[in-house]
Amino acid sequence: MSLLRVSSPHMTRPGNTGDVMLLVIMATLPGLAMLTWFFGWGTFINILWASLVAIGCEALIVALRGRPVRHYLRDYSAILTAVLLGLSLPPLAPWWLTLIAVSFAIIVAKHLYGGIGQNPFNPAMVGYALVLIAFPVEMTSWLAPQTLSITPGQSMGFIDALFAIFPFLSKISLSVSVETFDAVTMATPLDAFKHKGALTAEEFWSTELIVSTVSWKAWQLVSIGFLVGGIYLIYRKIFTWHIPVSMLAALGIMSLIFWSTDPSNYAYPELHLLGGATMLGAFFIATDPVTAATSIKGKLYYGAGIGILVYLIRNWGNYPDAIAFAVLLMNFVAPLIDHYTQPRTYGHKSTK
Repeated sequence: MSLLRVSSPHMTRPGNTGDVMLLVIMATLPGLAMLTWFFGWGTFINILWASLVAIGCEALIVALRGRPVRHYLRDYSAILTAVLLGLSLPPLAPWWLTLIAVSFAIIVAKHLYGGIGQNPFNPAMVGYALVLIAFPVEMTSWLAPQTLSITPGQSMGFIDALFAIFPFLSKISLSVSVETFDAVTMATPLDAFKHKGALTAEEFWSTELIVSTVSWKAWQLVSIGFLVGGIYLIYRKIFTWHIPVSMLAALGIMSLIFWSTDPSNYAYPELHLLGGATMLGAFFIATDPVTAATSIKGKLYYGAGIGILVYLIRNWGNYPDAIAFAVLLMNFVAPLIDHYTQPRTYGHKSTK
């Protein structure tokens, strides 16, 4: 009888890895709903396409390694990676961009190191960082909220978004007639603030369309959607509160310190907490159990390190939203953090 070579932990508890992955995927639905409501069907289509690519890559590599394909597909880890990438990419990212990001995440960042449980870096963020560095133009072309980008009475429907992502479909489709229109693209609030030029923070908030009342409300509700999903996962004990809370606290404190000293040049904390992928990163990316710190103190240091790095890169780096780079940098030091934050063994005194 052959035994499956799977990685630890081997603790028994109700459910299995697949159940946990499905629960995390379900927790992203509030944020996905807000993204779809305000930015159209692009994100939903990206997730579907990314999931197909992830399943294909996972099945191919597992088969080449001589492992049971059905068993490894049932853990839904590949689909979760695809969902996180689909949520992170711009709504109308071209199909080939998603293909490159997902295939690199599954084949290189995951299976090159041995598969689930053995990868030292978050696969979704590795794929995201690759396409962000290689294709900066496509990665920074976000849609404006639909209330701003579409004329009254119109909306970007599913077919419009599908043809925008897969333009070759509009050429081969003979049965569907679609009246297309151009959507307005603009930067994210963090990107717009980073490139505000000579404008002061006060002038930026009063003149920029991206942070108008309607647009800023859209970004806030998207972040709140991911916050709600993250709180639900903490309630279900999928992960503890230490990493997301320490990350958000560190980011909030850093932004508060600099904003209070120079409010004309630095963004106030709300922009950093609700204006980008902060909530998605805090609850769904930084909490990856494989690549994050595992001790209680280690989780606090790990999350705080991500929050500090996010603020530093956003203000003085080349990228406006630094979740991917901050998480990958902290993945480097997670083993070192765990080494120095091991709890005292029961019955023994802590070393001086």
